[in-house]
Amino acid sequence: MIEIRKSPTADTRTCDWSKVTKEQLLASSLTHILDVALGLRMFGDMLQAAARVHDFDKIDDIGTFHRDFQTGFKQTEWWDRHRKINRHHLNVADGVPADVDLIDVLEHIADCVMAGMARSGSVYELKLSDEVLQAAFRNTVDKLKANVTVVE
Repeated sequence: MIEIRKSPTADTRTCDWSKVTKEQLLASSLTHILDVALGLRMFGDMLQAAARVHDFDKIDDIGTFHRDFQTGFKQTEWWDRHRKINRHHLNVADGVPADVDLIDVLEHIADCVMAGMARSGSVYELKLSDEVLQAAFRNTVDKLKANVTVVE
């Protein structure tokens, strides 16, 4: 949980700006900068967690992965399960988790670019629907809000 302090004097919309001293504004601005750093650290931690488990089932279930791979994925038992247990296959409907977030979007981008560059030296055009991107945006906002507590 991220704890931040109440800081009503940092914005003209939340205070009588004519009564805020330069010192108060400086203190509020420093507090805000540190608070944003805490939010960004949370996102960084989420990215690291995603990196740690990316495509883990390729290793844990190499037998099924290899069996389906050997059919050119005409057999899709592994692939069908892969999309459900990994959060980053956002270009297919059943690969989008209900709580999709911007971490998933970044993992999708990294996955596609790294795979494309390593395998063929190019990356196909990446597209996500506006609905997925807007849901990811809203869900990311909600996840950060749910992890912030304002203390006096």
